[in-house]
Amino acid sequence: MAVRFGVILLAALCLSACGGSSYTAPSPSPTPIPTPTGTTATVTIVSGASTRTTTAYSPDPLNISVGTTVTWVNNDTTTHDSTAVNRSFATGSIAPGRSASHQFQSAGRFDYYCTIHPGMVGTVTVQ
Repeated sequence: MAVRFGVILLAALCLSACGGSSYTAPSPSPTPIPTPTGTTATVTIVSGASTRTTTAYSPDPLNISVGTTVTWVNNDTTTHDSTAVNRSFATGSIAPGRSASHQFQSAGRFDYYCTIHPGMVGTVTVQ
């Protein structure tokens, strides 16, 4: 009788352990949000830029979104640069036919100029 009681007890334990619980599958990991590749914008340093002011860079002003990379392309016959008045960015010298870029990571208004020809001015507004 003790053996029979042991078998019944064992069977009852197995059934209660298996039948009373439920299995919940783990939820899948959230799909990572891809990092935006950003957008690009081009500013041309126009021919004869050193004798111009607000028309030396085209377009001027330039309105972009945060994360946009701006590329300045020098279409003039002399070297220029683009340097923020607040020194938050500087392209360095850009030889004729060459370009330089900067990615804007924060919103704001960025007035810039050519340190070689300070009369050349432009504005990038980042929203």
